[in-house]
Amino acid sequence: MKFFLGVITMLLIIPLYGQSIKGVVLDENASPIENANIFNKESGQHAHTNATGFFSIPKTKVGDSLYFSSLGYETLLYVLSEGEKQLQIKLEPKSLSLDQVLIVSEVNQLSKIVDIDVQNNPVKSSQEILRKVPGLIIGQHAGGGKAEQIFLRGFDIDHGTDLALSVDGLPVNMVSHAHGQGYSDLHFVIPETIQNIEFGKGPFNAQQGNFATAGYIDLKLKDVVEDNLITLEVGQFNTQRLSGLFPVLNKEYSSLYLASEIYLTDGPVDSPQNFNRLNLMSKYIYAKPGEEELDITLSHFQSKWDASGQIPQRAVDAGIIGRFGAIDDTEGGTTSRSNISLNYTKNLNDSDTFKTNAFLSKYDFELYSNFTFFLEDPVNGDQIRQHEDRVLMGVQSSFQRKDIDVAGFNLDYQTGVGFRYDDVNDVELSRTRNRRETLENLSLGDVDELNAFGYFNAEFKKGDWNINPSVRLDYFKFDYVNELSPVYDNRSENKVAFSPKLNVIYTPSTTFQYFLKTGIGFHSNDTRVVVANEGEDILPAAYGVDIGTIIKPADRLVVNAALWSLFLDQEFVYVGDAGIVEPSGRSRRVGIELGARYQFNDWLYAYSDVNYTYARSTDEPNGADLIPLAPDFTAVGGINVDNLGAFSGSLSYRYIDDRAANEDNSIVADGYFVTDMNLNYKVKNWTYGIVIENLFDTEWNETQFATESRLFNETQSVEEIHFTPGVPFFLRGKISVSF
Repeated sequence: MKFFLGVITMLLIIPLYGQSIKGVVLDENASPIENANIFNKESGQHAHTNATGFFSIPKTKVGDSLYFSSLGYETLLYVLSEGEKQLQIKLEPKSLSLDQVLIVSEVNQLSKIVDIDVQNNPVKSSQEILRKVPGLIIGQHAGGGKAEQIFLRGFDIDHGTDLALSVDGLPVNMVSHAHGQGYSDLHFVIPETIQNIEFGKGPFNAQQGNFATAGYIDLKLKDVVEDNLITLEVGQFNTQRLSGLFPVLNKEYSSLYLASEIYLTDGPVDSPQNFNRLNLMSKYIYAKPGEEELDITLSHFQSKWDASGQIPQRAVDAGIIGRFGAIDDTEGGTTSRSNISLNYTKNLNDSDTFKTNAFLSKYDFELYSNFTFFLEDPVNGDQIRQHEDRVLMGVQSSFQRKDIDVAGFNLDYQTGVGFRYDDVNDVELSRTRNRRETLENLSLGDVDELNAFGYFNAEFKKGDWNINPSVRLDYFKFDYVNELSPVYDNRSENKVAFSPKLNVIYTPSTTFQYFLKTGIGFHSNDTRVVVANEGEDILPAAYGVDIGTIIKPADRLVVNAALWSLFLDQEFVYVGDAGIVEPSGRSRRVGIELGARYQFNDWLYAYSDVNYTYARSTDEPNGADLIPLAPDFTAVGGINVDNLGAFSGSLSYRYIDDRAANEDNSIVADGYFVTDMNLNYKVKNWTYGIVIENLFDTEWNETQFATESRLFNETQSVEEIHFTPGVPFFLRGKISVSF
């Protein structure tokens, strides 16, 4: 630790060497453009703008050609003249195209390329944007109100255990959640407010800590809304959705907009879902280009629903219920979340930047489920209630210094500290009947969990190379008060995780990048596991390696490929649906990823990603070592049409192969191939559209589990596939007006 403190101290006092060109990049309204790329053709140096639009690019001299590019803007070539050291660059809007992409020696280049998928085909829900991450599959199995199940890189991530999710820096994952560790409900995000998505796969980013083993995703919301926008959707299954974006303030440095959404549906199931969701949001931003930026976001979300749950295949085969029927149609729940978040960026001088992020959330959750029907209680049934009330808060601050000349390398570094505190009251698991009567409390208690952290990240750049070492230190304190104990029972444990990482990027030209990424990450376990297991095996490490390439063989074609592996340590996990602690052995996953994006012309764009994973438990014998529900082969892709006269739209598909539902593959979860479509026609400020999910009315199972259950008329239990049926052909009409 003393070594790292010494390095940080030394870097803070090292003077700057070499000639750097500074400036700001603005849009047509003189607003700063964040993450614009600046590339020096002669020296190979590159930089990108921060939240204020500010950039600094080293080792630049008179006569050098600087390329300024950003998605949605025309690439600008600027030749540096004598005496110029401070530039103000204005980029002109242009239809999105792959020719706006430059391959530079950035650690997370693929995320920026995939952003074209988002911009070319705006998402229809906050959860749908997760599918834009290559290889990520989601599934809903509780009436639309519950967080989606996530699959990525051979993980059944459940609701977020191995994927860190955030929105403008606001954490989404819930630690020690009543339903499951890392539970991540993104339904508080209004789709029309999403600007882009930043993601990374594997445990290779020091700024990402807990849950970032398979990767991380950060949704970026729009800073500014220029026009009012009202959208109305009406569709099958009594579906209605009304949303609005309303700019309230648009001044030289300040802007404020409001957004709202209400969504109602009964769903395709036999027992109506009675689903409703309300979202309210406002975002204020003060941005002084090249100097500072402050944004404050307020939001409130609430939802309630009924659900048909996961149904056993034998009940459908026997004709007891149909595919969209229910064994217990009193499942369902309610949830709400209110947030305030703040992000502030200040350029201290030409080389130093300070950033801080703070958040406060109030959250509650109540869920009724019945997975085994009459297995445990043949009289009252096996319905359970999971409940919690939570307040979470946190702060993270960082200092960044750029353009330090060290032994011929150009060094940028960033160091940060922060904390997150969760105060969770009345975390409950109970046996219930018909959502009305509590039969027995299985567990009930209060959780207090603190995560304090610090990290140091450096990038040594020289010519075509970018060497990126980093390290992260996390401290956890877990407290649990058991409310069912006849005497006061407060248990406490603490733990530390040390996570070093090293990424090496080689970019010999603006059309090739090769990368090697290595790192250690982790996910925490439920506080109830930690205290029950006296702090042993509760921060399992994940050891990851990626090696791959990104190639741009033509102006409008980008291809990416990667080989990767991930090894997870032994751990103990809390089963929220049963209130018990179970061991989970070591596991390994290796895979290959391939992707391609091609811009046929200014209005036609195509993309495809395929992923293969080999996932096994390392402590189990051959043949009984499969990881249940871990996908081995997935594929996603589509064609997007934009600005074809008045028309725009898309046709997309997703595929997942058959996969083992249990350890010996004796129970198989069926794969599926599903196609979605949308088509829009614009007349002046009016847009008319249709959205079709499952265009070819495929019969598919959205989520599946190998579950042992007993029906009311059975004397013996049966273990088999229990599933939530995927939505059938689902048509919605859409009208939008801007003014």
